[in-house]
Amino acid sequence: MTPRRELIALVGADLLSNLGSRISILAIPWLVLETTGSPAKMGVVAAAETLPYLLSSALGPPLADRIGLRRTSILADVGSAGLMVAVALTPWLGFGALVALVALVGTLRGVGDRVKHVMFRPAAQAAGVRLIRLTSVYDGMSRLTTLLAASIGGLLIWWLGATSAILVDASTFAVCALLISTLVRRTTGGAAGSRPESYLRALAGGLRYLGQDRTVLTMLLVISALNMVVNASIAVYIPLWVNDVLGNPAGLGLVLGAFAAGALLGNLLFTTFGSRLRRDLTFAIGAAVSGPPRLLVLALSDDLTVVFAVTFVSGVGIAVVNPLLGVALYERPPADLQSRVIGLAGALAFAGLPLGALLGGWSVTTLGLEPALVTAAVFVLAVTAVPLAAALRPMPKQAPLVDVSDRERVPS
Repeated sequence: MTPRRELIALVGADLLSNLGSRISILAIPWLVLETTGSPAKMGVVAAAETLPYLLSSALGPPLADRIGLRRTSILADVGSAGLMVAVALTPWLGFGALVALVALVGTLRGVGDRVKHVMFRPAAQAAGVRLIRLTSVYDGMSRLTTLLAASIGGLLIWWLGATSAILVDASTFAVCALLISTLVRRTTGGAAGSRPESYLRALAGGLRYLGQDRTVLTMLLVISALNMVVNASIAVYIPLWVNDVLGNPAGLGLVLGAFAAGALLGNLLFTTFGSRLRRDLTFAIGAAVSGPPRLLVLALSDDLTVVFAVTFVSGVGIAVVNPLLGVALYERPPADLQSRVIGLAGALAFAGLPLGALLGGWSVTTLGLEPALVTAAVFVLAVTAVPLAAALRPMPKQAPLVDVSDRERVPS
C-alpha cells in the first residue's frame, strides 16, 4: 500500500462515514415522527446528538492521544456501527433508549471525526500532497457528500423505510472501520512518542495554544458566526422568505441549491488557484462575501433571480473559508498539541449551529423577518470586518511559516 493510496483510503473512509451520518440525520427524526407523532420529540433527538458531539470533539482528543489516533478512529466507528443498529431497534426499546443511544453516537462521532482530521496531515505529508490542496479537495467532496446524502437519504426512507436507512448508516461506519484498520498503516499524529500528560494538563495545553494564536482564534470565531447565520437561514429565514414571497416550497430548493452550486464552483477554483493566493486576505474576503450579501438580498429583494445570483456568489465565497482554516490548523500548532487543538477548534466552529436556529426563530418573532435579516447581516459584517481589516493593515516584515508538505514559503 503506497502512501498516496493510504491517504485516499483515509479520506474516503471519512467521507463515507459522513455520508451515512447525514442519511441518519434525515432517517432518525423520521423514525421518531413515525413512532411518536411528536415534532417536539424530533427536536429533542436532534439536540441529544448535537451537544455530545460538540463536547466530545473538544474533550475527547487528549484521551485519543493516549489510546492512539488510528485505534481511536477504529473503535469509534465500530462502536457507532453497533449503536446505530440499536437505534434501528428503538421502536421496541422506547423513546428514552433512543435519546440515550443517539447521545452515545454523537459522543463517538465527535471524537472519531476529529482524530481522522488529525491523521490527514501526516498522511498527506507521506504522500507528498500539499496541505492546502488536500483541505480544498476535502471541503469540496464534503459538500458534494452533503448534497448526495439528502437525495439518497430521502430515497432510502421512501423505498426501504427509516429503520433500513439507519441500518445503512450503521454499515457505513463498519466499512469505515474496516478501511482504516486494513488500508491505513503509516499514519501517525498527535502526541505519539511524547511523555504522557495528565488529561487536564493535556486539555489545558490545547486551550492555552488557542488563546495565544490570534490568527487561528479569529478564524474560528468568524466561522462560528457564519455557521450560526447559515443555520438560522436554513432553519428559519429562507423558508419564511420563500413562503412569504413565492408561496411555493420549490423555491426553497432553488435558493439552497444556488448556495451549494456556488460553493462547488468556488471550491473548484480554489483547488486550482488557491496556492497562489494570499491566505489571510482570501479568507477575509471569502468570509465577508459569504455572509452579509445573502442576508441583505433576502431583506431587500423579492426577485428570485436576484436572490439566486447573490446567493450563488455567496456560495463561491464560502468555499475558501473552511480549507484555509484547515490548513492553518495543520501548519500552525505543534504536532504534540495538534489533536487537542483541532478538537477544540471543531467544537468552537460548530458551536454556532445549535444557537443559530434558536436565535433565528427568536429574532423573527421579536423583530419580523426583514429587520431580523438586516440585524443578522450587520452582525456578520461586523464579525467578518475584523480579519478583513487585519489583512488590509500594513504589517511589519516577519519570517513566514514553512509548509513542510510542499516546501514553499507561505504567509502566516
